[in-house]
Amino acid sequence: MRKIIGLAAGILCIIHLNAQDTLRNKKDGGYHFKVIKKLESTDVKDQCKSGTCWSFSALSFFESELIRTGKGKHDLSEMFVVYHAYNDKAEKYVRMYGNYNFGPGGAFHDIPYVIRKYGIVPEEAYKGLNYGEEKHQHSELDAILKSMADVAVKKPAGKLSPSWKEAYRGTLDAYLGKMPTEFTYQNKKYTPQSFTQNLGLNMNDYVSITSFTHHPFYKSFAIEVPDNWVMETSYNLPLDEMMQVMEYAITNGFTFAWAADVSEKGFAFKQGLAIVPKDESTIDVRGRDNSHFSDAGAEKKSSAFDEPVEEKEITQALRQNAFDNLSTTDDHGMHATGIVKDQNGKKYYMIKNSWGEANDNKGYFFASEAYVRYKTINIYLHKNALPADIKKKLGIK
Repeated sequence: MRKIIGLAAGILCIIHLNAQDTLRNKKDGGYHFKVIKKLESTDVKDQCKSGTCWSFSALSFFESELIRTGKGKHDLSEMFVVYHAYNDKAEKYVRMYGNYNFGPGGAFHDIPYVIRKYGIVPEEAYKGLNYGEEKHQHSELDAILKSMADVAVKKPAGKLSPSWKEAYRGTLDAYLGKMPTEFTYQNKKYTPQSFTQNLGLNMNDYVSITSFTHHPFYKSFAIEVPDNWVMETSYNLPLDEMMQVMEYAITNGFTFAWAADVSEKGFAFKQGLAIVPKDESTIDVRGRDNSHFSDAGAEKKSSAFDEPVEEKEITQALRQNAFDNLSTTDDHGMHATGIVKDQNGKKYYMIKNSWGEANDNKGYFFASEAYVRYKTINIYLHKNALPADIKKKLGIK
């Protein structure tokens, strides 16, 4: 009897494990995914009506890095990074007489830039919600900051008053809250700098990888997108090698931050997919996405979302042409946390978004390898997540 009970329990355990290892793009969806590798991450957050995906995605990545390095789970403050990035961006904008991009967008490089200079704090020490809202609503803040920076550039008094910086920071203080100089976290007192030291992450260990032909391979260059306001550089690899890095990273326990164009018809967050159907004419975009930007989160209908379809073959030339003609744009930052395969054996990356749990996979979706090849701007990851031969080609030690 005990043997029978034990056998039954074992069978139930196997069934449970198999169920956990099979995912769908949505409830009752026709894409059936087998989990190849799934890495640990923190809870999905909601950037809501703010253009701060770069902070949410990069900090989600660093939170996974803390888990990977044995530091446990921590919820880091996105708005701490946003405050300092917005402040420093305004100073640069004014110094360049307004001939520079100024807006809420940013890039993964902004996070190490801020952490090196100002440190970091946990979410509970700085939520950045000082204006009576429960979720981030930045349309008013963004407009006021831009108008203040533009007035400073115009210097209506004939020269720039030193008070403009204080006034600008006062606006950040009013909306996001004053910067904490000291806080208590898990029964210990920290400053932003001492907390950073306690986390033990070395910002010099992280690199950005991209793939474009208008610069030499195996060299670094600053990607020409407006939100790269700090003009940090990325290592340039051939497309196949960039894809090799992604697969190697996940397979060996490293997640990565993923910047990509999400304006394609095949990007359908509510359907749980980002794909490049060979025939995009079947995709019907219904309504608009008023919560985010473009129609990335809009309702989309197509047979291509019902079951796996043939996708376009993405070459280096096709990818480059889309970047050159500006149909590939620097839209959105996300976090890649795993690899799955559909029922036909096609590979997809498991992507953690920052739009809340507003789809059937609680904020995650699946990006096909074709979509990733086509629409990736860059990835950000630990240097040890690169295969040894590629590190050698890039001169990374």
